[in-house]
Amino acid sequence: MSSVGLCFLLFLSVTVCYWVPAGCYANGKVTKVCGSMEPHHGSSGQTGQSPYRLITNTTVFSPGDDILVTLSGSSYFEGFFLQARDATSQSSVSAVGTFILTNPAKTQLLTCNNQQDSAVSHTSDARLTEVIVMWNAPKDAPSAVQFFVTVVAHYKTFWVKQPGPIIYQHGVTPHPPQPTTTTTEAPTTTPSILPGPFTAEGCGLWKTCLLDPPGCDPKEELHCFFLSMTTVGLDKTSVMFELSGPAEGYLSFALSWDTWMGNDDVYSCVKDGNRVSVNAAFVSGRTHPEDESQSALSLVSWRLADGAIQCKFNRPAKLSSQERYDLDQEYFLFLASGRAVQGKLLKHSRQPLISTTKKRITGPPEILKGSRGPVILKMHGALMLLAWMLTGSVGTFIASFYKPDWPNQTLFGQKVWFQVHRALMMVTVTLTIVAFCLPFFYRKGWSKHAGVHPYLGCCVLALALIQPIMAAFRPSPDSHRRYIFNWAHWGVGSAAEIMAVAAMFLGVRQPSLLLSPPWSTNILIGYVAWQASFRFLLLIHKHLYIRKSQGSNDQQAILSDQSQPGHWGSFIKLLILGAFTLGASGLLVAFLSIIATI
Repeated sequence: MSSVGLCFLLFLSVTVCYWVPAGCYANGKVTKVCGSMEPHHGSSGQTGQSPYRLITNTTVFSPGDDILVTLSGSSYFEGFFLQARDATSQSSVSAVGTFILTNPAKTQLLTCNNQQDSAVSHTSDARLTEVIVMWNAPKDAPSAVQFFVTVVAHYKTFWVKQPGPIIYQHGVTPHPPQPTTTTTEAPTTTPSILPGPFTAEGCGLWKTCLLDPPGCDPKEELHCFFLSMTTVGLDKTSVMFELSGPAEGYLSFALSWDTWMGNDDVYSCVKDGNRVSVNAAFVSGRTHPEDESQSALSLVSWRLADGAIQCKFNRPAKLSSQERYDLDQEYFLFLASGRAVQGKLLKHSRQPLISTTKKRITGPPEILKGSRGPVILKMHGALMLLAWMLTGSVGTFIASFYKPDWPNQTLFGQKVWFQVHRALMMVTVTLTIVAFCLPFFYRKGWSKHAGVHPYLGCCVLALALIQPIMAAFRPSPDSHRRYIFNWAHWGVGSAAEIMAVAAMFLGVRQPSLLLSPPWSTNILIGYVAWQASFRFLLLIHKHLYIRKSQGSNDQQAILSDQSQPGHWGSFIKLLILGAFTLGASGLLVAFLSIIATI
């Protein structure tokens, strides 16, 4: 690698490690709650008088008529969900008729009960004070139709299924509407504030604990992630959970049948202002928790202190709800944390802590071990580091500076430097191919949240595959086109090395395998500095001896030097090669030890 390439490599190595991609998202589709019309916001709807009203421009209609429906209020609102239903059947949850938008920029049509355009909702959380839509009466419309609306003022402040006006078909005598009530199952106890922090005392004796880092105590260490489970009573009819850890917005744990996110029973402690809301939910995939409720939880208490969230609650071991898992079964435990906005959970910023084995929640007390790094991603990182911190770097190091050494010695019919270089680079290509495939096996496709890292990985793999193909078709040493191959082989190899180092710097910031930022980054910077210093040392050595001999055109080509520095010079270079390899191996082992501890 030339001095220009080394300078660029150092610059890119130091700057790229501070680049972290960001992203955001929005929603507005609420078809999952067509029946209940209740938002999954982790809290109960308001029971007081709503500041919003729903009106129509008429009280009578005929099939095919268009009715003007207006939602307005004395204060703004951020979301709504509007439907028309059969007023003659209070138990009906099927939508009636279809809607027509008057402002498609702020409202959208939804499909409920397989009926297209049968509901209307917001398109974003932009503040609204009035919404006007048209409702079209179907040919088979019931004799009376009532409009219902759910209005969200803020994420945690909303009114569920508020009854609106009833309109009647021509000739139908209006009847007083039956009272419509919306019942919300309340928690069995009022949350209280914990008197003090939790403690790891009793872990493995009378309670099961999952700790990160292992052996930490939430009473003494602010950065301790702590989950404990204690059975209550001799018959173990309920379990008391304690959850603690540093978090900006929420702390949650999940019961899962496997180590993949999805179809999990989730329990969250969410910071909402100066208080904490505790609820149970269900995650059907890599999505926001659904069907949040507090009805299954009792003896709820919480605490906010020094940037940590702590909560405690009891849950029966067996529940009738199919979405609440039976605690007498074995599950993997997930422990995650992240940010929350107005009580709404955002994607966790790092890989959840996952227990290494399944645990029966009501089983004997024990101290569980966990890991934030999936084994398959650890293998990906380890193989890539082995390929580009050791075999690849040593292979290119030998090709760059050791061609004139051992001139009279061969290995399997070829010069020693060539055979060693070829063997190391073939190992590098093989390791790269295997490591490249592992994340796809884990993600079952392309990762949309990994930033530039996977794109650099694709480029490194492509360049690594081009090198042996190019070498297979290289011209003979005395060919007049040999210099083209020399330049191309050097250029592609240098580009692959630079991109590999950049990918390593970005890789340590990946949420799925988040390494210790100071140590992992410092090791990579040390590796780049180590390689640059030895290359610079041998460039000086090469410059001192290149004047002593004259070679062929091919010998003067890029990265070629067939001068013979003598026995003493070769011995010095051999010591330099050994020191370089030993140092690279040490840095690699240090990096692998960090990966192993995740």
